[in-house]
Amino acid sequence: MALIEKNATVDTAIGLSEANASDYIALLKPRVMSLVVFTAIVGMMAAPGHINPILGVIAILCIAVGAGASGALNMWYDSDIDAVMKRTANRPIPAGRITREEVLTFGLLLSAFSVVTLGLFVNLLSAFLLAFTIFFYAVVYTMWLKRSTPQNIVIGGAAGAFPPMIGWAAVTNSVGIESIVLFLIIFLWTPPHFWALSLFMSDDYEKAKIPMMPNVMGEASTKFQIFLYTLLVAPVAVLPWVMGFAGIVYGVFSIGAGALFLFYAWTVWRAPVGAPMIKPAKKMFAFSIFYLFSLYAVLLGEILVRKALFLAGA
Repeated sequence: MALIEKNATVDTAIGLSEANASDYIALLKPRVMSLVVFTAIVGMMAAPGHINPILGVIAILCIAVGAGASGALNMWYDSDIDAVMKRTANRPIPAGRITREEVLTFGLLLSAFSVVTLGLFVNLLSAFLLAFTIFFYAVVYTMWLKRSTPQNIVIGGAAGAFPPMIGWAAVTNSVGIESIVLFLIIFLWTPPHFWALSLFMSDDYEKAKIPMMPNVMGEASTKFQIFLYTLLVAPVAVLPWVMGFAGIVYGVFSIGAGALFLFYAWTVWRAPVGAPMIKPAKKMFAFSIFYLFSLYAVLLGEILVRKALFLAGA
């Protein structure tokens, strides 16, 4: 017992924590990482040409690790505001299970590993895009935009939109117009998705002094901008079909899903300010997750079927 207490005292003195594996996994933001990996896979599969399967797996793993690094760096910098928000108070740093220094080191090591590995084994363009994505999320969004402007989500949303472009670049060593469209779908989807969340989490953001749209511009303005951005993303989501790199199934689905997304945005916009708009905002937030995932899932399904038919014909 004395030896255990002595070791605990030494660990405290040198700044070590007692974090376990689940805490390190939480630092990676696994739910966000899963969406990043999924959209990157779609970008890779949609790209013309082919990539060695082993290199493809390496590319996806690097993108996943890079996304996790971004999440860890975000939690390192935002530990002060995470501590005062109900949604984030139990994260490893504010809960006292790990130190900020450990998280910073963890995030930087993962960042360097993912970028260098992608550059060495796949190509420099995809590595550059991954490095820029990590920098954009950790520095431009987390350290600057998040605490300084209600447009934080609009500009910062670019970080979450890059993965399909990175996947495309891993295969082609280029950035095609198709990958830019895949980027734009996520980029334009991000504001209505997060502003719907902010409508029913505004008290948390207020306590943390984060200038989210409802807290700065008011609920009425936020609801209108949610509808405006949904008006933008719905037709952009149809472009893969219009441009010919998605088929009729995707085209019909994207039109129908876009119309439903607009309906949810309309119900939020027309709901009275205050408590009555919380329920439609929650419904829209939930549907927005399904909307983006299903668009990419249908697109991926079509691509896989098309490739299977090609191989069968060959």
